[in-house]
Amino acid sequence: MSQSQSPPASADLEDLVTLRDWLRYATSRFTEARLVFGHGTETPLDEAAFLILTALNLPIDQLEPWLEARLTRAERARIASLIDARITTRKPAPYLVNAAWIKGHRFYTDERVIVPRSYIGELLSEDSLSAVVADPEGVTRVLDLCTGSGCLAILAALAFPNATVDAVDISPDALEVAKRNVADYGLGDRVALHKSDLFSALGDRAYDLVISNPPYVTAAAVAAFPPEHRAEPELAHLGGEDGLDLVRRILSGASAHLEPWGTIVVEVGQAREALETEYPDLPFLWLDTEQSEGELFALTADAVRSLRKRR
Repeated sequence: MSQSQSPPASADLEDLVTLRDWLRYATSRFTEARLVFGHGTETPLDEAAFLILTALNLPIDQLEPWLEARLTRAERARIASLIDARITTRKPAPYLVNAAWIKGHRFYTDERVIVPRSYIGELLSEDSLSAVVADPEGVTRVLDLCTGSGCLAILAALAFPNATVDAVDISPDALEVAKRNVADYGLGDRVALHKSDLFSALGDRAYDLVISNPPYVTAAAVAAFPPEHRAEPELAHLGGEDGLDLVRRILSGASAHLEPWGTIVVEVGQAREALETEYPDLPFLWLDTEQSEGELFALTADAVRSLRKRR
């Protein structure tokens, strides 16, 4: 269906009764509308399941037990409204239900922040940073740059039980969302939020671990975004002409904020080749996850300091 066409009329609530009925209907509508995904789901079926299960307050990872459940009329009306909104507004589904998940952890989200999603979040949730953090209990100070919704700061606090976390963002709106999520997880005594342009407001604080999922999308790619991605704050995506403006600044400033034994982990998308070309002497350790290969790098404090000396 072209964007110039009107969407199909909403479903007759009497015709669609079970969750299975609504799952099929939503999948058909999303496929016909040629929606774009990538905010926690990758297919029309997964998007339909996410929207329906979240609207019904059901476990996001359990579909089978509920397929034959009959929905109340109020529930059917809510789901019909969400399906229509997803198609007519082209907003990411998490904005419509104010919820996103990273490996079973739920976070509040709205248009003030990029929808929570990060390969670093996968690693933190699964204790899979062992390649760069040998002793999780020995980590006492963590910095999350470009925190957005606060999701990575929260996951870091959960992964490193003895750590306090500084979470930094330049956007006051994003920090308001992060504040809500930190409160939801009861971590206000361990996660501190700071308005800062990267390291600028941190003084001489040093950390055992610095993590960052910064803006790293090229200007050309941002200009060509589909509506779903344009609905997110451009500030959270735009990384300059080659996508590496923020990454370069992080590499430049990290040495002053890492303990001698510290490590920095940064998500950079498809920029591996460009980074290795620009920094041929840096010993990047590329980390893989279930859903990514070579989109995260880790560097030791010694490696980052060697960069400062060379420049």
